[in-house]
Amino acid sequence: MSKTVTAPLVCQVCKKPKSPNSGMIAELIRPSLLEFIKKKLPDLDEKGFICLDDLGEFRKDYIKEVLEDEIGELSALDKEVIESLEQHEILSSDISKQFDAKLTFGEWLSDRIASFGGSWRFISLFGAVLFGWIILNAILLLNHGFDPYPFILLNLILSCLAAIQAPIIMMSQNRAEARDRLRAENDYKINLKAELEIRHLHEKIDHLLRRQYNRLFELQQIQIELLEEISRHKK
Repeated sequence: MSKTVTAPLVCQVCKKPKSPNSGMIAELIRPSLLEFIKKKLPDLDEKGFICLDDLGEFRKDYIKEVLEDEIGELSALDKEVIESLEQHEILSSDISKQFDAKLTFGEWLSDRIASFGGSWRFISLFGAVLFGWIILNAILLLNHGFDPYPFILLNLILSCLAAIQAPIIMMSQNRAEARDRLRAENDYKINLKAELEIRHLHEKIDHLLRRQYNRLFELQQIQIELLEEISRHKK
């Protein structure tokens, strides 16, 4: 069987021959974007062909203009969303895996210490050590041990432990805060892109429905004219 070869179409923007599957007819573009393109290209033919590369550029500029009108100056995150829309890229990613992949030994160790220091196992173990220390020096050694009452050595150890443990926990909290910030930025980019895509789909569906209604109305008018013509012939 011979395969049907479709002739290439010339893009109205770049003037290059393109495959029909690598673009679309201008009248099928959603109205708001089509109006924006007409501002850039006043001589645009709605029956003409526009390739996806040029359409992506127009879409990027249009979304940039819309966002600037709505939220003012664009941030780096907004520009990243616009670029992803043009390139049809996926923004969602596993932030935790990416963040943990860059861990240094010190950061890993601080997380482990902070996790252990904030557990019931540490509280139970440390409580047992404290009671054992007190019982050993005050009762078993009759307050003549290596650290008699009021346990000055024990107080020194506890102070040193608190002085070391506090910055380690703060290091772990700073990392958790940085990870949450990256996750929040990623969620913002995904939500913004989803909102823009949903808006695009709504406009596209409304545009297709209007075209369908117009065609149905034209068909209805043709049918009415045919019926009138048949009735005239019968008379």
